[in-house]
Amino acid sequence: MFQNNLRNAYEIDFKIYGDDMQFVEIELDPNEAVIAEAGSMMMMDEGIELDTIFGDGSKQSDDLIGKLVGAGKRLLTGESLFMTVFTNKGYGKQKVSFAAPFPGKIIPVDLSTFDGKIICQKDSFLCAAKGVSVGMEFQKRLGVGFFGGEGFIMQKLEGDGLVFVHACGTVKAVELGPNETLRVDTGCLVAFTKDIDYDIQFVKGIKTVFFGGEGLFHAKLKGPGVVWVQSMPLSRLANRIYQAAPQVNPSSRKGEGSILDSFGGLGNLLDGN
Repeated sequence: MFQNNLRNAYEIDFKIYGDDMQFVEIELDPNEAVIAEAGSMMMMDEGIELDTIFGDGSKQSDDLIGKLVGAGKRLLTGESLFMTVFTNKGYGKQKVSFAAPFPGKIIPVDLSTFDGKIICQKDSFLCAAKGVSVGMEFQKRLGVGFFGGEGFIMQKLEGDGLVFVHACGTVKAVELGPNETLRVDTGCLVAFTKDIDYDIQFVKGIKTVFFGGEGLFHAKLKGPGVVWVQSMPLSRLANRIYQAAPQVNPSSRKGEGSILDSFGGLGNLLDGN
């Protein structure tokens, strides 16, 4: 466990509202702050002031080069160069709320209970107590990088405070014991703790590969640690909406589940969609 009686990150209170379209309300004491992705703020009290910064603001430094390097790492994970800091400059407790960008769940994670680090899919970070570092995790295995669904770069959340990660659909946390393994659709993997061994496994059987509808590869995760899995990858939801939208192809008459849908392209074969 990550033992640190003196936290570097602020200790914040929160409440999550909603079921499928959730938002998190964070309560800040005077001078406490929270960081968030640009555009995720839903509402805030009058005493909250916001500021735009390079990177995540976890390192207080006036070094411009260091800030540019940190911001560049965020670009590699598909995020903006900037983040927003929301600080309580008023009297008493003030609240600020952040909304998930698509249907699903917001997952609160206290990094201090997971050795100070988790690794998650790109674009999954929503907000965190100021002091948490949002960086990148480079996948060293070629198979994971090419076929893992997230490429070679994933998000890395480090520190000793609360972070909030959002995922599509329903989310389940699976705790794995030493050498215990779990196979997951590559698109359903949300996050995992740092001691999890993450690899890609080829699906056996030609008939299963071409007609099973589960793609060519599965993510193989070996404990000890915790894995967070989502029931509906955003890419799968987007594909379903695209296929069902009449304005996309008005002349199309094929229905969901028809034999024509089984040959939707090489991309669908590779990622299981």
